[in-house]
Amino acid sequence: MMRINKFLARSGVASRRQAELLVEQGRVKLNGQIIRELGVRVDETKDIVELDGKQVSPAMGAIYLMLNKPPGYLVSSKDPHHDNLVTALLGEYRGKVFPVGRLDYETAGLLLFTNDGELAFRLSHPRFGVKKTYEVVLAGNIGKNELAELDKGIILDDGPTAPTYSVLVSTSKTTSVVRITLHEGRKRQVRRMFEKIGFPVIHLKRIEFGGLKLNNLKEGKFIKLTPSDIMKLRKQVGLA
Repeated sequence: MMRINKFLARSGVASRRQAELLVEQGRVKLNGQIIRELGVRVDETKDIVELDGKQVSPAMGAIYLMLNKPPGYLVSSKDPHHDNLVTALLGEYRGKVFPVGRLDYETAGLLLFTNDGELAFRLSHPRFGVKKTYEVVLAGNIGKNELAELDKGIILDDGPTAPTYSVLVSTSKTTSVVRITLHEGRKRQVRRMFEKIGFPVIHLKRIEFGGLKLNNLKEGKFIKLTPSDIMKLRKQVGLA
C-alpha cells in the first residue's frame, strides 16, 4: 500500500508535487470514485487508478533524458495556447516522461526529463540544494563589485536570495558574459537578480545541473543518461 501521490509519481505521470495538485483538482479516480484526499492509499495489485479518465499503470521501466532546450519552447506537456511545447522534441518519449523543474520560454539549455517521480521531486526541492549553472549574456559591462554583491545575496520581491558563485567570462563594448551557480530555483530568478542590479539579460542558458553538463549536445537534441549519470544525481539527493 502507498499514498496516491507516490503511486502517481512512481507510475511516471507526474512528479510527487504535481501529483498532489492533480488529486486536489479532482482529476484522479480510485476504483471509479473521484478522490481529493492526499492521504488515500492505493494497493497497486488490485486497485484501479485513473487520471483524466485514463487508467494509470503501475511503474514502468525508469527513463532518464537530458535535453538541450532551444529558446522559444514552453516547458509543459499540454497548453492549448502554445504550439511550441518542449515535449515535441522528445520523439518516442513524448508523453512518457515529465520535466525536472522548469526553464522559462526564452531560456535555453540543460533540462532533464524522467518518469522517476521521487528523483524528480528531490532534484527540484530547494531542501536538497542541487547546483545549477547558467551562462548569461548581459547588456552592459558588469564588474567584480556587482558580482560580489550578487554572490552575497540580494533582496528580490519574493525575499532574499541565497549566496551564489559567479565568474566574469568576458566583456565587450556593450555586453558581458557571466557564469553563475546557484542552489535555488525560483521563477525567472537569474533574470530578476541581474535586472535588480541594473544589467538586463540578453541571453540565458543553463549549462550544468547537478554536476551533469551539456558538453557537445546540440540544441534541440536529447540523450539518455548513463548509469553513472543517474547514480550521480541519486547520491546528491539521498537515494543512493
